[in-house]
Amino acid sequence: MNPDLLRDREHHQGARTDDRTDHRPHAVPDDRPRDHVRDLSAALAAALLVLVAVLVGTAIQHRHHSLFVGWPPVFAQWEPHVGPGTPAALAVAVAVVAYGPVLAVQLPWRALLFTAWGTAMAWTFSLALVDGWQRGIAGRLTTTNEYLTVIGRFHDIPATLRDFTHHILSHSPAPWPAHIAGHPPAATVTFVLLDRIGLGGGAWAGVWCITVGATAGAAVLVTVRVLAGEELARRAAPFLVLAPAAVWVGTSADGYFAAVAAWAVAFLALAVTGHRPRSAGLAAGLLLGLTAYLSYGLTLFAVIAGTALLLGHRRLRPLPYVVAGLAVVPVVFTLLGFNWWEAYRLLITRYYEGVGGTRPYGYWVWANLACTALIVGPATVAGLRRAGTAAVRPQLPQPRRTLRTAAPQSRLALLVFAALLALLVADLSGMSKAETERIWLPFAMWLLPACAFLPRPRAWLTAQAALALLLNHLLLTGW
Repeated sequence: MNPDLLRDREHHQGARTDDRTDHRPHAVPDDRPRDHVRDLSAALAAALLVLVAVLVGTAIQHRHHSLFVGWPPVFAQWEPHVGPGTPAALAVAVAVVAYGPVLAVQLPWRALLFTAWGTAMAWTFSLALVDGWQRGIAGRLTTTNEYLTVIGRFHDIPATLRDFTHHILSHSPAPWPAHIAGHPPAATVTFVLLDRIGLGGGAWAGVWCITVGATAGAAVLVTVRVLAGEELARRAAPFLVLAPAAVWVGTSADGYFAAVAAWAVAFLALAVTGHRPRSAGLAAGLLLGLTAYLSYGLTLFAVIAGTALLLGHRRLRPLPYVVAGLAVVPVVFTLLGFNWWEAYRLLITRYYEGVGGTRPYGYWVWANLACTALIVGPATVAGLRRAGTAAVRPQLPQPRRTLRTAAPQSRLALLVFAALLALLVADLSGMSKAETERIWLPFAMWLLPACAFLPRPRAWLTAQAALALLLNHLLLTGW
């Protein structure tokens, strides 16, 4: 379909959203040569940042051996290869580029959500299978530092939780492997419970992470729709499916974390816009509490959740249910004997006792952003540039204009920049030196909707797919 016809169709079809959403065709992006040049300049600047990070990082690693990654700035090895997932990955990429923008406009909303989930799963599974079944999926979560290596130590879950903090430090008796020590125990307990119901082993763990992780895009779409309008959500849909981040969603536990955090915000957005405020608010609180017990760093999701709350027009009614749900997971783990604050304090000590204390902050504080450029892709970088323009663009005069009555583009821009702010705080903290291509997956998912601001989606989707395919076929990632 001709891109101009597609834009016209979107313009006239309009967005089928809540009646309180601004339906004016703000979401149709400008398509001027000057804007295209600026978009390409932003993408090229990100590519230059990645190139500098590779060159500088390689020099530091060869000279000082202080980065502890095989292919700076990514935790990976240079290993060009193909595998059984290669034909499927190419087929999914071609299909999404060719039909994604049209189907995103034409499909009924619920069908679009399930299609996005299914296609994201196909994309992620196929990329993981480029490395083969064992190396790409079944064996990923069984390596030395991963969660499945300690399943046997959780035969008595309450007793293990009471004793959890005694094994965080490296010099403690029977110290936890890195990932177990580096996360609250809900992450490990997830895989323990899967094992208890008969879904034990690396294969089921890998399938779990991909299947659940692939729902994150659908959760982001739900949020964008209720907070910024359906038109922008539909424009973002193909980019949430065909994200380079899928390389690390399949298979790392952080893909699963990303989905939990995304659904927490989605339910909160539903609650504060009047969609089942009690049940949605309770679900949002439960998932937000679980998020904090999956990863310490995901407490920064309070920034994104707070923005969703500000953008809602019914903020107060669901809050008691959100707070009630939010208390459940912390109370349960505390009663079982796990002290979150003590564990985090000990983790900081262990972090600086290990490679975290050796890796140079002066390199990673900007090289982490190069990793982010790789997981979100050039389209997202260009979309963020346009989001900045949308955020400061003068609005039509309206009496008492507030966040709740702002144009859809401004509302989406605010949500995207809230995620960017959370990511930057994580970066400046110094607790995320390296490996952010997987650690920051939960934040990266919320940068991808910026692609809704881009015209000519097929060209940008092609760039996204090409980057993901190159990363997966040229590098053997560690996650």
